[in-house]
Amino acid sequence: MAKARAARDAASPRPARSTRPGPQRRPRSEQAAAAVRRPGPAPAPQPVRRFPDPRLTGLGSGLFCAAVMLVLGYLDSLLFGSLTLYSVLFLPVCVLTAVWVREGDLLTAPVVVPISFAVGLLPLAEGGGGFGGHLMGLVSALATEAGWLYLGTLTAGLVVLVRRVRLIARRTATRRAGVGGG
Repeated sequence: MAKARAARDAASPRPARSTRPGPQRRPRSEQAAAAVRRPGPAPAPQPVRRFPDPRLTGLGSGLFCAAVMLVLGYLDSLLFGSLTLYSVLFLPVCVLTAVWVREGDLLTAPVVVPISFAVGLLPLAEGGGGFGGHLMGLVSALATEAGWLYLGTLTAGLVVLVRRVRLIARRTATRRAGVGGG
């Protein structure tokens, strides 16, 4: 091993590095020396981020939305039992889902939002005994809250549309800068 290293070092055209501290480099010109001596303006403070910025996959956004709506459905059924309150709380969840989905999976947000609405209605749906009665209560709740369901889906769709337009504009600007600068 030592022979191989010695042979490699001997064949290397550049000298080996010394472990002793060497002299510090000095600026080549007076302008560079002046720039080193004078402190520049202080960097601008970075804005404080107020919201987390997770990027969820399509499946992750669906699981996030369904889990939040199911928890909201259970809490609403325990505390209030109001379908209107549940539906109003659905709108911010739609916006968060559309904002937090990653750019490659943007089109999944308007799809998972209505499915999550139905999942969250399971604890709120009133119905008779058995599976059929509960299913009928779920269908009735979906029918009575259809306006909120459409509004939430439309909100998620608009947020996704705005994000998609901005993404395309950013890619186009990058391409133009690359073609013009090259």
